[in-house]
Amino acid sequence: MLDPLANKIEHYMDLLSARQKLVASNIANADTPGYKTQDIDFQTEFMNASAGAPMPVEVKGLVVRNDGNNVSIDREARLLSENALRFSIASSLMRDQIKSVKLAIEEGKGA
Repeated sequence: MLDPLANKIEHYMDLLSARQKLVASNIANADTPGYKTQDIDFQTEFMNASAGAPMPVEVKGLVVRNDGNNVSIDREARLLSENALRFSIASSLMRDQIKSVKLAIEEGKGA
């Protein structure tokens, strides 16, 4: 019933949710020896809408501590804030899509 844009927004929100879980896991494992930071390749995953659940990838280029862990709390905090902002925007777009469908239905009933 919703247009293809709504499907894209839904997929985008699913990716944001998956990223949020990975960031939370990264923070939870910040002191775990040998733990490597995980994320998703947002652009690739968004283009592969039918690929199912996003595949986590190890983040390259981060400073590795002596215990083998490379979690950067600063990076993860930035991603949490960025993710929250993106989710808020996507939610607003989805609400607008739903409002337009609701309006079309209500106008159709009056005819």
